[in-house]
Amino acid sequence: MNICFKRAAVFGAAALCALLAVPRHGAAAMETPTYCATVSQSTNPLATHGMVTSPNYLATQAGLDILRRGGNAVDAAIATAVTLAVVYPQMCTPGGDNFWLIYNAKTKELHGLNASGRSGSKATIDFYASKGLTAIPSRGYLAANTVPGAVSGWDEAYRYSKSDLKTTMPWKELFASAISYAKDGFPVSTSLSYWSAVNADPDDKVFRDLQRFPEFARVFMKDGKPLVTGDMFRQPDLASTLSVIAEKGAEEFYKGGIAKKIVADLEKHGGMLTLEDFASHRADWVKPISVNYRGLTACNLPPNTQGMASLEILNILNNFDVKAMGEGSADYYHALIEATKEAFIDRDRYLSDPAFVSIPLDRLLSKAHGREQASRIDMKRAAGPKSPLDPKGDTIWLGVVDSDGNAVSLIQSIYHDFGSGIVAEGTGVLLQNRGSFFSLDPKHVNRLEPGKRTMHTLNPAMLLKNGKPYLVYGTMGGEGQPQTQAAIVTRVVDFGMTPQEAITAPRWLYGRTWGAASNDVKLEGRISPAVVEELTKRGHPVKVVDDFTDTMGHAGAILVRENGVLQGATDPRGDGLAAGF
Repeated sequence: MNICFKRAAVFGAAALCALLAVPRHGAAAMETPTYCATVSQSTNPLATHGMVTSPNYLATQAGLDILRRGGNAVDAAIATAVTLAVVYPQMCTPGGDNFWLIYNAKTKELHGLNASGRSGSKATIDFYASKGLTAIPSRGYLAANTVPGAVSGWDEAYRYSKSDLKTTMPWKELFASAISYAKDGFPVSTSLSYWSAVNADPDDKVFRDLQRFPEFARVFMKDGKPLVTGDMFRQPDLASTLSVIAEKGAEEFYKGGIAKKIVADLEKHGGMLTLEDFASHRADWVKPISVNYRGLTACNLPPNTQGMASLEILNILNNFDVKAMGEGSADYYHALIEATKEAFIDRDRYLSDPAFVSIPLDRLLSKAHGREQASRIDMKRAAGPKSPLDPKGDTIWLGVVDSDGNAVSLIQSIYHDFGSGIVAEGTGVLLQNRGSFFSLDPKHVNRLEPGKRTMHTLNPAMLLKNGKPYLVYGTMGGEGQPQTQAAIVTRVVDFGMTPQEAITAPRWLYGRTWGAASNDVKLEGRISPAVVEELTKRGHPVKVVDDFTDTMGHAGAILVRENGVLQGATDPRGDGLAAGF
């Protein structure tokens, strides 16, 4: 398969080939801004003993090391996630949230784990109104209004690994790679360098210009300038924090010295979280939700995640002969875009914390509702404008399958790139701004209330065949997550693509970007001009973007063949690596 990369996107494929000691193809063309390469089977690895895929090559290797040493899929997922919290801080840190799907091969059960944080006891609509605000700021101390849940997710997943999967891998060993990279440093990747530069824009005082926060500038900038690819980046405060968690456990983050340091910094600057907020936090086991798709079971997490929207898209597509449309045709893109619009209508009407609102999931995921939604789709004309979709959501997805057939689909995030921009002094912990997604409209379904989980774009996915994992998959990308999940599933199931082919193929994104007042349909430049023209004729506000833009998110997948062979995939749009043994 021949593909062309924009120069900024080359690093993912290049790093993967280098790490696997596979000769690169077309390297001479690197002298020009765009270069063509051949995606060989090296980017579609096959293995039998275990497979890890993540958006960073160092993190993937950390997880693979745990598998090689006898750890299970959950152990490896924790090691990968903790390492990502160090080497991919633009997308996730210990100050964010995570969500898990865990398949137990012995019991043949799929479990969901919601490790998202709740808003603080001081977080009220009246508090923000008293400051003259009609929306929660995207950056700064007032954006950091939810307790970080990621560490509780690592902890609860490890408890499950010990009790149900009988791991003998010590907790502290899962932190070894991450602590080493934080203490001794690691080379700045292409993605980290890019987002570091973007967020050092002094002309954007609202969303960027994060160097205005002194601790962020001290930790994440070098001599007052953004990090550059190849720089050695060290985080000694974070190394100390992770070392304490590794030695004393997650309770130290929520009830011990780490919590006290974070809260002290927040209180010093008018922040909203208290020690009681941290101490009362818990991660919750939840029952996964599912729909049938072509005889397979598509699984996801229930609210407060948008997993319901991802499943609704597939439920709608059950009513169309997607295969007959032809992959990459105007009909194919049109059908998936219109199905997305229908799913997002329900999401935006109902989705919030189910402890605060009633969500009719059974009806929304029913075949009858899917048929009703499909009946409203006009294949000749795009539906009219919908409410503007949130433009951001920076995240990581990772997947692991071990030799016993245990599987993990995990997503972890700090919401916007570099989250709130607030690094709690003395901890190295960059705090998320997920709580800025709350509405300050008292009538809004996702209105801010103390102790509430906000609507989350995060949703890890898994496709089961005869009750066992068939495809472990997911992506970063906020509003794009349900859309990319649908692309991966339809391309693998309906068109027989390999996971790597499905992820590498041209993608689209229905939504808006920073500063835009309405939605458009972003199409990667590799999509045929004839298809672009036809979609425009059907009423889609089309915008052609770069061939391999990371606006589409960094996806990954692991296919489990019937003979037990694992087939991994990673996204050429990022710094990822899929590797097995």
